[in-house]
Amino acid sequence: MRELYVVPVIHTSADLGTLAPAINSGSRERLGEDVWLKHKETVTGFWNAVAGFIGSLPVVRFKVYQDGLVADGELGMRIVEQGVKDGSKNYEIISELIEKGAELVKTEDLALVRREYDLLTKVVKANSTAARVSAAMEFRSTAKELLYRRDTFIAQRIGDTLHNGETGVLFIGAYHDVVLRLPHDILVQEVKDTMQVREYHVLLSDRRRSKKRFEELEHYLVEAPTLD
Repeated sequence: MRELYVVPVIHTSADLGTLAPAINSGSRERLGEDVWLKHKETVTGFWNAVAGFIGSLPVVRFKVYQDGLVADGELGMRIVEQGVKDGSKNYEIISELIEKGAELVKTEDLALVRREYDLLTKVVKANSTAARVSAAMEFRSTAKELLYRRDTFIAQRIGDTLHNGETGVLFIGAYHDVVLRLPHDILVQEVKDTMQVREYHVLLSDRRRSKKRFEELEHYLVEAPTLD
């Protein structure tokens, strides 16, 4: 048997690299200061809960897969170390797993990740409304196909590298659908329910959101994970 824990990622500023200032500024303006600060508090709680759970796992024949990770070996380790320096809780968890003996595995295709990053950069850094609209249209027309190709590649990498008797953990953005493309003999356990993470994002951006449901999701995200 081979087993995979899946963490549907909520990205922090430290994970966004050079795009962080522009994305954070836009999010703060769109949501309002109070909602934005509460969201950041929730995200911190989410990662603390994930860290507690992942830290409790036995790291034996354990492999780590990461959203956006285009290398392993020495280069992969430099990526992880830079993420830790930047303050990424995601990469901090990975670093601790590696220190315990886990193996870092190249997860993504560089060309696909770079293509998506370039498209998103054009949207975020557009210097006029017309340029932003044009870049957004290009992104929307390409994003679905790129996501499909990335997810297919990630699923194949996991299928090829996670062997019988091994356990893996995949940190992946909540809007990916990697699990649907994995080999059927891999036992998948979600550390947090992907659909509830997606719902949180939707309600966060919707001013007409249900306050009660949103608060339920906030509580769910920060509580200690419990698996069946």
